[in-house]
Amino acid sequence: MKLYLNEKAFIDTKKPIDISIPLVHGKENLTAWYVDPPRFEPVRANGFIGSVAEGGSVNFRDIFFNPHGHGTHTECLGHITEEVHSVNQTLRSFFCSALVITIRPEIQLNEKDGIEDLVITSPQVRNAIAGINQVEALVLRTLPNRKAEKVGKAYSATNPAYLTNDINDILDELKVKHLLVDLPSVDRESDEGKLIFHHTFWKVPQAPDFERTITELIFVPDEVPDGAYILEMQVAPFENDASPSRPVLYAISSEN
Repeated sequence: MKLYLNEKAFIDTKKPIDISIPLVHGKENLTAWYVDPPRFEPVRANGFIGSVAEGGSVNFRDIFFNPHGHGTHTECLGHITEEVHSVNQTLRSFFCSALVITIRPEIQLNEKDGIEDLVITSPQVRNAIAGINQVEALVLRTLPNRKAEKVGKAYSATNPAYLTNDINDILDELKVKHLLVDLPSVDRESDEGKLIFHHTFWKVPQAPDFERTITELIFVPDEVPDGAYILEMQVAPFENDASPSRPVLYAISSEN
């Protein structure tokens, strides 16, 4: 189905590009932040078995997982505030303009602990967005982009790539409301709990921005070229600072 954006430009709703990573049972699922793998377990109570394979009438399973540590999730400023604001209440608009960019993180020596970090820098982002003045969502794909690694990686204690805080100046210039990354966090894994990028992005505590979201642990396939898209933010309605999500891109086409 064609959904027109103006007289000539449209998106085809029958051609979605899902950039989420599905949640699966067990060690095949990715993990971050030292959490155990997610568990999908049949309910067993009072003689009832929630498994057709085991003789039950229906499949009826409990699922144990952590939104931040087990897959694609969207979070609001409630992630870093004393009051746990809900992403389900703060995210109220689900379609927006989006720009996909691809960056290979640079190696930089972290002088504090002598470890080589993988860092996405402000000059890299500025170069990738050249010619763009405003966009509602920025979707960042990092290189290398091997699916087998990104959808099932154990990120804990690996010092993954992160973003330098001055990238927030660019996001403010572009009026970005939604930042999506294929990393477990926009901040360094071990930063003494400062989460500087998170705080700057949401302007906490000075002027909290309730409309902005960060989506982490996405996967953008190689066949999706950099450029402009329409983004649909599908987010499970959990009353929590973060929720499992399914961001979907739609290519913008035009009629001559």
